[in-house]
Amino acid sequence: MQKYAKILESVRTTSPLVHQITNYVTVNDCANITLCIGASPVMSHAPEDVIDMTKIASALVLNIGTLDPKQIEGMLVAGRVAADRNIPIILDPVGAGATPYRTKTAEMLIDELPITVIKGNAGEIGTLAGTAATVRGVDSGSVSGDKKMITQELAKQLGCIVIMSGAEDIICSGNRTLGVANGDPLMGRLSGTGCMAAAVTGAFAAAATDTVNGCAAAMAALGIAGERAAKIACGPGSFKPAFLDAVAALTPEDLEKSAKIIEY
Repeated sequence: MQKYAKILESVRTTSPLVHQITNYVTVNDCANITLCIGASPVMSHAPEDVIDMTKIASALVLNIGTLDPKQIEGMLVAGRVAADRNIPIILDPVGAGATPYRTKTAEMLIDELPITVIKGNAGEIGTLAGTAATVRGVDSGSVSGDKKMITQELAKQLGCIVIMSGAEDIICSGNRTLGVANGDPLMGRLSGTGCMAAAVTGAFAAAATDTVNGCAAAMAALGIAGERAAKIACGPGSFKPAFLDAVAALTPEDLEKSAKIIEY
């Protein structure tokens, strides 16, 4: 697990700037989790501003949780700058499959931009893969079929890394599949943990020399923090600040010791 621990150390040493065009429900959570993991957040979405902001960023995170046409325009403008500068782009297709607008927007961003990582729940990933999937709102979803196979097929189809979050997070590239078994059920009772995972994935993608390993390290880091926070929390309300504190306190040694990462 040492290689994963070194990625966290690199995040803390380099403090990459993670430009996030995200939703107004969890924007503050995403900014704070980025700071807690050791990176620097910027949350700019205006098309007039994102060109210059993306030029100085180390990663770009696009989250479609609260869509509007102006925000989508900003995502496209920022994404093209990121593509020109070889900056990793992380897409969180929140609620894809719940409404046609969300699904079409996610598909359009995938078609128009060289996405590096797609991170979503089972329903969202299943929808993008064309598999029978159920998405209810933006916080839950399910998929019919083998989750590893669905994730692998979508990764091969799109030529990018795909993360299907769940009790076991599945991370697939064209030729590698990893599982991360860290986490706690309380994470699913707090709005925004998926959005926060995308933010942290951006930080780790910026710092890692191997993006697949970076994705696994990001999911494991949050999962370990969730496990620790759950031990002292009384419920979702007290879990949130405990979770932020646990992320900030996490060390590379903690990640090396406690990560439950399997390569299949």
